[in-house]
Amino acid sequence: MAKLLIGLGIVLVIVGIIWLLFPSAFSWVGNLPGDVKHTSGNTKVYFPIVTMIVLSVIATIVLNLFSR
Repeated sequence: MAKLLIGLGIVLVIVGIIWLLFPSAFSWVGNLPGDVKHTSGNTKVYFPIVTMIVLSVIATIVLNLFSR
């Protein structure tokens, strides 16, 4: 469990550095076709359905690689 948490921390630090140096690298997050955005007056509703599916698939693959 400790190795998984350390690995996750390292991945988060790397993603943070990439995001800091290249802000447009993750511009696709939340803008995929299938993400629901609705604006009405002052109300904004956002459901990132496809983004969450993509992130879930990526997380599943990465966790399966580390668990073997």
